[in-house]
Amino acid sequence: MSDILIPDTILRERYRVLDLVGQGGMGAVYRAEDTRLEGRICAIKEVIPNPGASKEYQERIQTAFHQEASILARLDHPNLPKVSDFFVFNGRDYLVMDYVPGHDLREMIENARHKGSFIPEKQVLFWAKQLIDALEYLHQQDPPVLHRDIKPSNIKLTPTGIIKLVDFGLVKLLMPDNNQTVSVLQGQATIQYAPLEQIGGDAGHTDGRSDIYSLGATLYHLFTNELPTDAKTRYIRGKKQPSLSVKNINSRVSTRTERAVLHALELHPADRPDNIPQFKRELFTNIFIVDGRIGGSNWRTVFWRNRLLLAIILALFAFALAITMTPIT
Repeated sequence: MSDILIPDTILRERYRVLDLVGQGGMGAVYRAEDTRLEGRICAIKEVIPNPGASKEYQERIQTAFHQEASILARLDHPNLPKVSDFFVFNGRDYLVMDYVPGHDLREMIENARHKGSFIPEKQVLFWAKQLIDALEYLHQQDPPVLHRDIKPSNIKLTPTGIIKLVDFGLVKLLMPDNNQTVSVLQGQATIQYAPLEQIGGDAGHTDGRSDIYSLGATLYHLFTNELPTDAKTRYIRGKKQPSLSVKNINSRVSTRTERAVLHALELHPADRPDNIPQFKRELFTNIFIVDGRIGGSNWRTVFWRNRLLLAIILALFAFALAITMTPIT
């Protein structure tokens, strides 16, 4: 891609470009310094317009960008970067958001593969819980906000262990009146994580179950170190395509977790969980999370949940026993 912004470029008389974070066919992402707020580092996403589009189309897209980016700016969730600004500069659209340090989950997968191991199921589920919380928040907006590009490279693990769903490149707004979706920023999803209804263009029929599919594909990759066969290939091959399996690759994954992930990866939206809360129940039934630790509902779970109360009871019992056993003089 040409015309990459060089370091020290000043955007909107405020943002000084530090370096290029990443780039693709639709634009680039830069790390930049906010010169008005000393010490604040932000990420700036640059969206390059289609050079073959008409002027009227470009103006319409730019208007939609402003309207819909303002909705993103109102989002506030601990597992999403905060969008703080958007503007046009030299004919290109820019979205300013928090810069999220750390490694993305694609790097975590590659690191596990290099070691010949798998990321522990409990760790992946702890990350999944945070991602589900973020998606539940997005889908509850009015109108609902769909991410549509969930994949390991778009998920950052911060130094404090918090997960951030960082890329809004394919965000859509679900319009309640006609069940259609309106693009915020145009792009192309990675096919291995995209549901069948999203492949082959913006047909306008994606909904919350499309994000569930992408999350399921992401979890499959995290559990197995392997990409799932893409939905289009699975559809074309039909019964000739071997069924997806998590446990055949990583036998340490529980049957409950595999069942939930494969349900999310069903080809037809009607065959997937109806919504994020349902998927959450399937993935975390009889599961609890405390301080980043995950356990099941058995006697060990009960003990862990009530350990403080049990310790107090035990101390009181010991105290009472000591008093009882003390001879009276």
